[in-house]
Amino acid sequence: MSSSRQSMGSGSRSTRGYEFGRTYVVRPKGKHQATIVWLHGLGDNGSSSSQLLESLPLPNIKWICPTAPSRPVSLLGGFPCTAWFDVGEISEDLHDDIEGLDASAAHIANLLSAEPTDVKVGIGGFSMGAAIALYSTTCYALGRYGTGHPYTINLRATVGLSGWLPGWRSLRSKIESSNEVARRAASIPIILAHGTSDDVVPYRFGEKSAHSLAMAGFRQTMFKPYEGLGHYTVPKEMDEVVHWLASRLGLEGSR
Repeated sequence: MSSSRQSMGSGSRSTRGYEFGRTYVVRPKGKHQATIVWLHGLGDNGSSSSQLLESLPLPNIKWICPTAPSRPVSLLGGFPCTAWFDVGEISEDLHDDIEGLDASAAHIANLLSAEPTDVKVGIGGFSMGAAIALYSTTCYALGRYGTGHPYTINLRATVGLSGWLPGWRSLRSKIESSNEVARRAASIPIILAHGTSDDVVPYRFGEKSAHSLAMAGFRQTMFKPYEGLGHYTVPKEMDEVVHWLASRLGLEGSR
């Protein structure tokens, strides 16, 4: 393990008793200006995320890469693997596992709660990790989790690659319920990117997610299609994320 990466145990338990795995941290190589929790996809872990992120030219960002609990996953016929929440077939009628979503969103918020107050915080992820990043962003705007408990992290940026938005159907009515909620929704920059040839989370779900967010009042939502890209990331896409984060978070050396 390289000198700028470290790992720590978790011990944090979700509401159903599933234990979150190891958390990997990539320390900033320069002045610490922002911290981003990055969330892996189904069956993956925080270690592979940290290796990808360590190579990005963002010296002012501290990356926190947790590992999801291992749990039975409906999509896999109940086979257990690392997953932020339970998920079935990705479809318009997908049933949201609110309990699982809330448990993971709370774990992420807990990881960010210890950051210094002058450091900007954000969330990003790939596939199922993008879904939980977007769910956390809706919790931030609403000021509460799905269960109603207060959400207290002041998110400043969200990145979602090859993912989808849980709870998209009812989002607009919830956001429009209060001026304060609408103000928070309008304040947070979000970038979504999706490959047009994605055969795991079909492209239309990425497009629909971006549209649902924008229609609900998340006015700073940007959607980037990648022609011919499957369910993976490519250097061009990560370069786009690097430039977007540097400008949105006002990092040193960014244009």
